[in-house]
Amino acid sequence: MRDGDLADFRLLRMRARAGQVQVSSPQDLLVTMFEQKVENLADALEDIHRKLEEVSHMVLEDADSELEEAIDKLAKLEDSNGKIRLCLMDTQRSISFLQRHLRESFELQETAREIKRDVDTLMSHTAFLFDKINFLMDSTQGFINIEQNQIIKIFSIAAMVFLPPTVVASAYGMNFEFIPHSHWKYGFAVAVSLMLLSAVLPYWYFKRKDWL
Repeated sequence: MRDGDLADFRLLRMRARAGQVQVSSPQDLLVTMFEQKVENLADALEDIHRKLEEVSHMVLEDADSELEEAIDKLAKLEDSNGKIRLCLMDTQRSISFLQRHLRESFELQETAREIKRDVDTLMSHTAFLFDKINFLMDSTQGFINIEQNQIIKIFSIAAMVFLPPTVVASAYGMNFEFIPHSHWKYGFAVAVSLMLLSAVLPYWYFKRKDWL
């Protein structure tokens, strides 16, 4: 027994009030309820597929999108898809049970077989959605890694450019009494030129090798 207001029952009551549901026995009502449940699950899967298309556009086409937000949406969609798959598995077992106990009614047996075929189709669709979610999740994580690698690459280039000038500046900044060119008129200009040259040459060499 459930105290909650289930969407399947609520929609079935609305259809009954509108005259869209006609049943002649408790077994007929039960099969109709399962038919309504499968229709609602199919609508839920269509909604997940539509949201996946939006996330796919965000990840693969929108260059300014927030990839962390895409991962959050994919995690929620994966959870919803998993719950729907569990509901379909429960429905599949229930329909198999009903088929064994509805042998006297050919019409209900045929309806149960149609519901089971629909469930099998939806199970395949959930597997497709799982594959698409995993693909988008891997793609999103790959793009995040690329962005992080670009940031690390920038820091590596900065370290490569500023390290040689730092060595030159450290040599000329030693506090010894006798340092070559310490009283030379052009000493400062030569030191600055050496620092600039030591920064430009490695960058030019790595750029020529296509390492940057």
